[in-house]
Parts: sequence; structure tokens; C-alpha cells
Amino acid sequence: MVALLTAMLITCTRNPVTVPLPTPAPSDVRKAGPPELYPNPELTPGFVNPDITQDNIADTICNPAWSTRSVRPATSYTRRLKRDQMLQLGLAGALSGYEEDHFISLELGGHPTDPRNLWPEPYSPKPGARQKDVVENYLRKQVCSGALTLKDAQDAIVADWYKIYLELRP
Repeated sequence: MVALLTAMLITCTRNPVTVPLPTPAPSDVRKAGPPELYPNPELTPGFVNPDITQDNIADTICNPAWSTRSVRPATSYTRRLKRDQMLQLGLAGALSGYEEDHFISLELGGHPTDPRNLWPEPYSPKPGARQKDVVENYLRKQVCSGALTLKDAQDAIVADWYKIYLELRP
């Protein structure tokens, strides 16, 4: 699987750019960006929603009528979790400076409420939460077009979302 993921190339439909997917690696392996771009791997390794599988993506994440609103947790839950995680991690600043982000995005079948998939991701400095959204949307398009399996997209975003982002930039 790792060899397949390493060798796999995907083509961006927005721009004719070939993007090599990063190989899933242990947390001690150097990633493309600085450590603050990634969640603490012990607290937030990424966790998938068992209700979204490769077999049902046509009815869920790839269905135009499906929306992340159907699985998104209540703001009261994510706000409390964000506050608690920021205290636990010693993060400074206002809650509004962070998005309680799904490491494996809801668009890629990430678990909506499990804390192992949620972390306080800063909006700034760039790159931050909004730049990760670009990668999430790109990978979802690849899954829905059949260019990538759901599992491979989930593994790629956990392996190094920022490396994919760098490859997508013109």
C-alpha cells in the first residue's frame, strides 16, 4: 500500500499539475512544513467516520445533495473542545484565531466528533486552516472522480497535507 501510494500520481483538474501524494509516515519523520502546521500526532492522529466508506461515497461525500452539515457537530461541542485543547496544548490567542478542524476532513469521511480527529488549527500565519481547505477540496474531487480511493486520500492528508498544498500552488 505504501509503495502504491508513493508511486501514485494524481492530476489536478483545475490546473494541469501532477501532484505526488506523500507517503504515510511515523510522526518522527520530517514533514514539508513546520510542526505548527500539523496537529499533535499523539492527540490527533486522524480518525475516520465508519459510516462513510468507499462503497457508499456515491451516496455520501460524492453526492451533490450531500452536505457536511448533515454530519457536522454542534458549535457548542467544537467550541468547548477547542478551548480545552488550546489549554492542553498551551496555545495562545483568542478562540476566534483558530478553527476546530477535522484532521481528516468531513469531505473525506473524517469522524465528525471524535477528538482524535479534531484540533485547533490557526488561521494565521499562512499557511493555516484556509490553505488546508484547498487540499481537502482537491482530494475530495480526486476521490469522486475515481482517481484516488477514499483510503488513499485519507492517508495522504494525514501523511502531509502541506506537501500536497505546495504541489498544488502554481
